[in-house]
Amino acid sequence: MLRFRNLASGSTGNATVVEAQQPHSLRPTRLLVDCGLGIRQLQTRLAAAGLAIDDIDGIFITHEHSDHIGCVEKLVHRYDKPVWMSAGTRSALPRLDFGQAWCEARDNQPVTLGDIRFTPFTVPHDAREPLQLSCTDGVHKLGIATDLGMPTPHVMQHLQQCHALIIESNHDPALLAASSYPYFLQRRISGSHGHLANAVAAEMVAALMHDALALVVGAHLSQQNNRPDIARQHLEQAVAGLAHAPGVVVADPVSGTAWHDVTPLHASLAA
Repeated sequence: MLRFRNLASGSTGNATVVEAQQPHSLRPTRLLVDCGLGIRQLQTRLAAAGLAIDDIDGIFITHEHSDHIGCVEKLVHRYDKPVWMSAGTRSALPRLDFGQAWCEARDNQPVTLGDIRFTPFTVPHDAREPLQLSCTDGVHKLGIATDLGMPTPHVMQHLQQCHALIIESNHDPALLAASSYPYFLQRRISGSHGHLANAVAAEMVAALMHDALALVVGAHLSQQNNRPDIARQHLEQAVAGLAHAPGVVVADPVSGTAWHDVTPLHASLAA
């Protein structure tokens, strides 16, 4: 069994819980992907998901930007949680003390945490050594790719054959151009090491389509330069006309999503 729940997705904070459990396991394994929230906010969002911080077994930090690290140091010290991040990300956070909790995450080197096996992969983003990841329980596969400027062949390779995808759908170019953001910031966001536009996210989904892809989640929407209906429209158009199209969900920047099972589409249809 593999499932996930996004707790928040946007420039004000990012966090996703990935949960896996094998039939013989007494309890699920839970990985927190990013924790860009305050400790009280995180506790509140976890409680809404039926969880507490003690239920989290490990943390994966994609990169050092503040909307992704949030309360990570407090989690490490108060709750004794291991935290995976790249050496580059660790070096970009010299003031944070992780003690013995830091575990180096490396491109294309799988990590096993209980019933979850996750594989980090490098992405183009304006951070020291940013990573995204795929997660599996051995049968089902979830791909996560937010905070990247373009879908490189390396990224696309790691997202092949996923049963669910969480894909950045950050901005609408027209809204970004009309925004109050200064030109240099607009260039950063739309650049090859910035964030994905809706249309590019849709192109990624179209290229990654296969018969068992059951769910696509548009994530990391800009609250200033995007709208949920625009992001959803692009993603739905990417799978329109397919005999068995995956479901499309857009993560709310503040409240995230509900729990979603990662199940092959044919199994979902049978159920």
